[in-house]
Amino acid sequence: MANETVNDNNKKLKLYSGDQDSFIPFTGGTLEDGFDDFHAISRSEVAKLRYKSQNAGVILIIAALFLSNMGAQSWIIMVVISATFMQLCRAVDDKLLSLPGQPRVSFQQYAGYETVDENQDRALFYYFVEAESDPASKPLVLWLNWGWPGCSSVGAGAFSENGPFRPSGGESLVRNDYSWNKEANMLYLESPARVGFSYSANQSFYNLVNDTITAQENFVFLQNWFLKFPEYKNRDLFITGESYAGHYIPQLAYLIVKSGLKFNLKGIALGNPLLEFGTDFNSEGDFYWSHGLISNPTYELLSAVCNTSQLWRERLGASLTASCLEVVDQLNAEIPDAIDKYDVTANVRLSSGESETLLGVHNLPLSPRFQSFSSGQSLQDALKNTGLCAGDKTFQYLNRKDVQETLHAKLVGTPQWTLCSRVTHYDLRNLEIPTIDVVGSLVSSGIRVLVYRWISDSVIPFTRSRNLVEGLAKKLGLNATVPYTAWFEGEQVGGWTQVYGDILTFTTIRRGSHMAPFSSPARSLALFAAFLSGKRRHKFLLIKLSNLAVVIL
Repeated sequence: MANETVNDNNKKLKLYSGDQDSFIPFTGGTLEDGFDDFHAISRSEVAKLRYKSQNAGVILIIAALFLSNMGAQSWIIMVVISATFMQLCRAVDDKLLSLPGQPRVSFQQYAGYETVDENQDRALFYYFVEAESDPASKPLVLWLNWGWPGCSSVGAGAFSENGPFRPSGGESLVRNDYSWNKEANMLYLESPARVGFSYSANQSFYNLVNDTITAQENFVFLQNWFLKFPEYKNRDLFITGESYAGHYIPQLAYLIVKSGLKFNLKGIALGNPLLEFGTDFNSEGDFYWSHGLISNPTYELLSAVCNTSQLWRERLGASLTASCLEVVDQLNAEIPDAIDKYDVTANVRLSSGESETLLGVHNLPLSPRFQSFSSGQSLQDALKNTGLCAGDKTFQYLNRKDVQETLHAKLVGTPQWTLCSRVTHYDLRNLEIPTIDVVGSLVSSGIRVLVYRWISDSVIPFTRSRNLVEGLAKKLGLNATVPYTAWFEGEQVGGWTQVYGDILTFTTIRRGSHMAPFSSPARSLALFAAFLSGKRRHKFLLIKLSNLAVVIL
């Protein structure tokens, strides 16, 4: 007999006994209340009789081992069947029938937790949506979001950028016509713990977070998630994300490659990634001048008076010279606060002070990642300007009790879900860890890499970062197989691209902000589909994208 019980924490216990045992007979172990009809299930070597709970998923199995060679072989079969069944139950437990207020869809959705540290009771929350059509033939894509780090891949990525739905007024969801699950099975992970619904029961963990811990726990998450969804373990895997994911993604991919586990990792796509602190951040002056935001005299003074290769480090260390400070003040005076540093071409979108507080970004410490030359623009300013006032609706939606119950989410150590964590204290020294060489090691291991930049983003500008990619290509001995040229989405130029060795690609997205899937959804989807196709040739390649667009890459 086998019997599963469920406690308040939704943890299951299986009890089992054979029907031939007279010492502790199975007859005393049967359950009566709340179970469906007792019935037989037979296969070639094992026969079982079971009860199934109608309300708690409790299973009682009575196994009769009828073979003449009873013993170890039969028990092995029983264990394998039980383990497989238990694993399938875990996936079923995470399945969502429908999110509150969502339109009718045909694809499946799942949400829940994977424990990454049992001793500390630490678990990461995920939201998984299968592809709109033929999910069995499409790859698995893990999405990791930005946020210094500290912002939610579910709230920002899934519900504001490239997921299947967007909240409408907090009461209902509307379809996103450019959802990335048109092309792939999308897995959104809230990481590290205390971002979004992810948590650690031992809250002292929040003072110890760094790149190493984050990569290790993301790796453990993936291992456990594949146990829950074994049908995806051998599927082509891509890891994508933006901004500080320039650290998250290469470091996680490196652990996967180094582990030798059979994760079928095919490629990574890095959107506006932080790859090398000095190069990425210290190019702001070049960007402002090239976009006409500062005058020639100011730009010339900045280059002549300030050490532009060390500008951010000196600014953070309050060690700028007096003359350089004067130039920075002059630069600040020329760039109005109404300019959105995450998309300098966009009109700002104003959001209320109340909504800033609700989003969890009001009065956040002004970490360097969200400061710019212009008056030290902070995360709350950036989010309200970039259109993530849509985050107001996301906040309202994800804090509804019925939504949290449907998502199997819980709040641990916090009264509400927030877009960006105000609790996690990340080791800021990790900001200066270069990951460009890690990217190089992945390329050398045969992992395809796409670095895509948004032309309108001044926070991590493209102006010098493309030199990083070109320098990496030269270091690896990769020749340009596609010269620097425009690519098209429909009849419009989507951006520019260059491919090295058919494995390393640098691409820009025209009119894209720091969060391009939000500001340029059609172009972002077109680029995403082209990347997944994995086709690189020494000539232009036309790709038809589900009757939406044509991209030349």
